[in-house]
Amino acid sequence: MYRYDEFDHAFVRERVEQYRDQVDRRVSGEITEDQFKPLRLMNGVYLQLHAYMLRVAVPYGTLSSTQMRRLAHIARVYDRGYGHFTTRQNIQYNWPKLVDTPKILEELAEVEMHAIQTSGNCIRNVTADHFAGVAADEVADPRPYAEILRQWSSVHPEFSFLPRKFKIAVTGAERDRAAIQTHDIGLHLKKNDAGELGFAVYIGGGQGRTPMVAKLIREFLPESELLSYTTAILRVYNLFGRRDNKYKARIKILVHETGTEELTAQIEAEWEKLRAGELALPDADIAAITSYFAMPDLPERSEGWALLAAEKKRDAQFAAWVQQNVTAHKNPDYGVVTISLKPIGGIPGDASDVQMDLIADIAEAYSQDEIRVTHEQNLVLPHVALADLKAVYDQLAGAELATANNNLITDIIACPGLDYCALANARSIPVAQEISNRFGSAERQLEIGELKIKISGCINACGHHHVGHIGILGVEKKGAELYQITLGGSADNETSIGEIVGRGFEPEKITDAIETVVDTYLGLRTSPEETFIQAYRRVGAQPFKTALYGEPAKAA
Repeated sequence: MYRYDEFDHAFVRERVEQYRDQVDRRVSGEITEDQFKPLRLMNGVYLQLHAYMLRVAVPYGTLSSTQMRRLAHIARVYDRGYGHFTTRQNIQYNWPKLVDTPKILEELAEVEMHAIQTSGNCIRNVTADHFAGVAADEVADPRPYAEILRQWSSVHPEFSFLPRKFKIAVTGAERDRAAIQTHDIGLHLKKNDAGELGFAVYIGGGQGRTPMVAKLIREFLPESELLSYTTAILRVYNLFGRRDNKYKARIKILVHETGTEELTAQIEAEWEKLRAGELALPDADIAAITSYFAMPDLPERSEGWALLAAEKKRDAQFAAWVQQNVTAHKNPDYGVVTISLKPIGGIPGDASDVQMDLIADIAEAYSQDEIRVTHEQNLVLPHVALADLKAVYDQLAGAELATANNNLITDIIACPGLDYCALANARSIPVAQEISNRFGSAERQLEIGELKIKISGCINACGHHHVGHIGILGVEKKGAELYQITLGGSADNETSIGEIVGRGFEPEKITDAIETVVDTYLGLRTSPEETFIQAYRRVGAQPFKTALYGEPAKAA
């Protein structure tokens, strides 16, 4: 895990004091809310439907136990006893008082955390594969490069006021678990034929009003050129990105309107001016930052295989949890544990202060003091010995954190929706809860298999509904909430945007509609191994449309 140096500590402390002065001036009336807005946004403070909201950065989703305990403390002291983990691998507090936010940031700084650039038209938190450093299919750990990008982009004088917010994701594995093709810039670590490390570069992905899949613009970028090429992309975007219409200000629109080939040529031309300059990454600097992310010295725990087999045989619920929520580690004596923040009927992504403290304790005792946040609103313990899995499971189960539903139908992504957000048109949380309850049977979930449901309360798509196997979008029509269904979205190596299948459903009918979609899939799949997304890509949307709306009218 990256650790702050003297510069980092001083920089964050100075930023806290600057923000404290801004809050004092706002509270005293010296500056108006309009004047204060851009200042608070650059420090992660939103004004939502009922209260201010604070969004705290978790760079590339990596936390220590000490940091998690501090997040729990903030939830307990300054909020209502919980935090909400987001699709940007951050955490949000929905109820802080404005006058308390400088103190919160001060306490975060004490454990090397901040809220800088979690809002506003700047480069947001750089995200990464939540299995980074431990995944068996990994070419290289993406987190050192995410950290390099974080340091480079923090309060960058040229890119602090972009046409619109800008998001970067990095993965280093064969399987994309970071959804890089849904980002403004997606970076996929790879090796060329000579065995040299570099990146495949994608640009122009995004969701919202105009969802688009990112375009591959470079098959291989040497690792030393990371900052120069990223700077070239940002410069072209900053110069030509639209500022007249915020709905058309993302780089995806620039890619679409300019054309991928022409925009790539502009980026390459700008890069040629930069690549021989000071932005070239020295090998020593890459090595220094990479050293922070070295694999911990994991003791040999070969006894775990026999212990695990015996416990699985004795406890069927534990066996189901291992099957669904534990992934292979690079070290065969260890596993990677996904902690579901999706209990049946719960609020996706929420964790109480008590749960966060417990997770911190478990990570300290059993996972080398390390925790990850996933973009799917769960948490991960990356280094758990197989011999310790039962002890970890028992503690998690006692706190409603051992739901065995990773990648199943109740592992739902949902934004806060109209319960909190001033931009939302409809509620997301109650819909997620009702669907979770409807499909809560463990047997039924396993029968359905891998199926990703994602719910957004408005067109901004914070719930990533466009790339859900089943996506649900809340809309407002004549003062009433309706829910539109999309099918066939995906955010992996074969990223796709879901297709709208027809008119929306009333709140009391949307869960029945989802059940109709699921039953239709079960009836048409060729085998229990054929997943929903595979079946959908084979048969298309029509069987589902027919099941939902009846046979289409025939032309006369």
